[in-house]
Amino acid sequence: PDPQAARRALHARYAQWLEHAEAAVRANAIICLIHQANYLLDQQLSALEQAFIEEGGYSEQLATARLARRSRGDRSDPSDPSDPSDPIPRCPRCGRLMALRTAKTGQHAGRQFWGCTAYPDCKGAVEL
Repeated sequence: PDPQAARRALHARYAQWLEHAEAAVRANAIICLIHQANYLLDQQLSALEQAFIEEGGYSEQLATARLARRSRGDRSDPSDPSDPSDPIPRCPRCGRLMALRTAKTGQHAGRQFWGCTAYPDCKGAVEL
């Protein structure tokens, strides 16, 4: 569909009011079109909100996919030097899968460790 053709058809539908000799009629037509646009935008926002509630946002979907892949034991990085037969450990506190992390501060800064994926709710950690 040609966007220009759609635009011309829409303009033709409202032309008698948008090109009216009286300014008040033109202004009222524009106000009506603004109300229609607002209504359509409200409908679109409601649909997006409902989809977000049902499916979650991008971050939630990404986290779910990552956890599912980890629970299957898939290794997405073929250059990973670790042995793929090494399972990802489970948290000793809550039983969830752990993630390989690097300490940023403290006496162990720069060292890797296994941290619970439920952090900050669970602070389970295992040294390498």
